[in-house]
Amino acid sequence: MRLTRRAACLGMTSLAACGPRGGDTPDSLPGRVPLPGAARPPRFGDSDPVATWSGGPAPSAYAVHGIDASKFQGSIDWSAAGAAGVNFAFLKATEGGDRLDERFAEHFAGAAAAGVPAGGYHFYYCCRSPEDQARWFIRNVPRIRGALPPVLDLEWNPFSPTCVTRPPQAEVRRVAETWLSIVSQHYQQRPIVYVPIEFWRDRDVRRLPVDYWLRSVARHPEEAFTDVSWSFWQYSSTGQVPGVSGDCDLNVFGGNASLWRRWLAARRHG
Repeated sequence: MRLTRRAACLGMTSLAACGPRGGDTPDSLPGRVPLPGAARPPRFGDSDPVATWSGGPAPSAYAVHGIDASKFQGSIDWSAAGAAGVNFAFLKATEGGDRLDERFAEHFAGAAAAGVPAGGYHFYYCCRSPEDQARWFIRNVPRIRGALPPVLDLEWNPFSPTCVTRPPQAEVRRVAETWLSIVSQHYQQRPIVYVPIEFWRDRDVRRLPVDYWLRSVARHPEEAFTDVSWSFWQYSSTGQVPGVSGDCDLNVFGGNASLWRRWLAARRHG
């Protein structure tokens, strides 16, 4: 396994806690998430699978699979999903500076109860300051031991009724670095950045101090993206997962099961 290409390095940057600490953990969320057991092999379907993957191994070659979800997935049977091989879950938490996914707490608590490591992601809104957006995320996503690192979702939203601006590359990098700095200091975690290939081509955001979660649904990320290490790969938006109604995004971790446990252990904040 070439870790420089398929999984980001295990070392977590030393961070000094600062900034707002948010409120107490809501009663609906657990105070901690236990380290999971052995990775479970996936038993997923796909309503529109890719026949042949170019540029690297097919998703089936990877040992650790997971999903991402938001309110659009509705209620999820996390026990069924976990038993079917969902080993991690990225959950939409916030958007901009005032939007909260109303299913986040439900999804997080359900995943944790089923032994599925989960974490929140923030959909970046290009018409509000990164400071406001970081504070909003911190306000709504408690710092929970064992949770996955915070995720910054960078992508264009041409359907937004209020903000379709596309800032230049330097501005995108500045606001991303500001959000990441505030959030990483609060959670004592090395964050993750989610990037689809379209955004990457438009606003190359390589070499941020993060782990990368890359979306590529037609080619292996090592062919679709160049000169970037990655930890997670979103390979389908048409997954069929037990416990989840309708289509669901499917993802893999870029290392083997042993590396997965090491990656998790290195990112469990106190």
